[in-house]
Amino acid sequence: MAYTKFEKIIIIGYGRVTGQVLEHVCDRKSDYGYSVEYIEHEPHPFSTLKKACQARGVPYFSIPEKWELGRRLEAEEEETLFLSASNNFLFPASVVEKPNVAIVNFHNALLPRFPGRNAPSWAIYEGEGKTGITWHYVTEGVDEGGVILQKSCGIGPDVKAYELTERLMALAYEGFCECFPGILEGTAEARPQEARQGRRLYRSKEVPGGGHFDTRDAPEQIYRLLRALDYGKSAIFPRATATHEGREIRILRYRKLDREAAQEDGGGKGFLYLPLDEAYVLRLKYEEIGKGTEDEHGRKDTGAVG
Repeated sequence: MAYTKFEKIIIIGYGRVTGQVLEHVCDRKSDYGYSVEYIEHEPHPFSTLKKACQARGVPYFSIPEKWELGRRLEAEEEETLFLSASNNFLFPASVVEKPNVAIVNFHNALLPRFPGRNAPSWAIYEGEGKTGITWHYVTEGVDEGGVILQKSCGIGPDVKAYELTERLMALAYEGFCECFPGILEGTAEARPQEARQGRRLYRSKEVPGGGHFDTRDAPEQIYRLLRALDYGKSAIFPRATATHEGREIRILRYRKLDREAAQEDGGGKGFLYLPLDEAYVLRLKYEEIGKGTEDEHGRKDTGAVG
């Protein structure tokens, strides 16, 4: 049996990466002899993690209250490794400073770039050519701990937030499988993050560009904003709004078209065409704010950009 000082691993988070981490940790349990628990802090209606725990015989706990979760983690007396993936709970100092505890977190950016929330969107909006993922130790500061491993990927000129997020989740699991043995065995060397002057923490309520543009803005800037807000069917952000010829409009759909296709498209009422470059235009389907459209259930259409 391989050596690790950790007697217990507690996984906290939700979503695909958390599920993959749970499976991998369970697969390696017999190699190291630790026990495994899973804590769901933010319940999701379609989560399969409870069933995964039942299938693996992993104790499952639902603790939605922050104070209760903090108290629960403070009570750990064994040598414990907390694995945080897609987790929005901020570990209090009373947990971080426990001598019997280590905390490792996944962040969906190349720290120290884009600490905080919705990093893929900010990377697109700010015109980054690449981004990536970071597995790092947790300190009291948000996303400030030592870097264990990073993996990067390019950001294509047309990539949308949900597509980039998918790519980063795949990188996150690849990276975890690479660094997990070193974390367990104490051989993973963490390097301090590079100091950045005027470090900005991106918060959950912040929307790239305020979610608004003027149709006279640079078309490439408009396109970056729309792609940054675009999480497909997941309404992470509200639909973008814009000022057009003195009127306020809401963007319902957008699409990049080559100029020939745009000429054949015909457009019509409720469409705008903005030139992107010599080869492409940006087609926007919009509605005037205040008039609104209704879906098949008679409800106002106020979903995310799609």
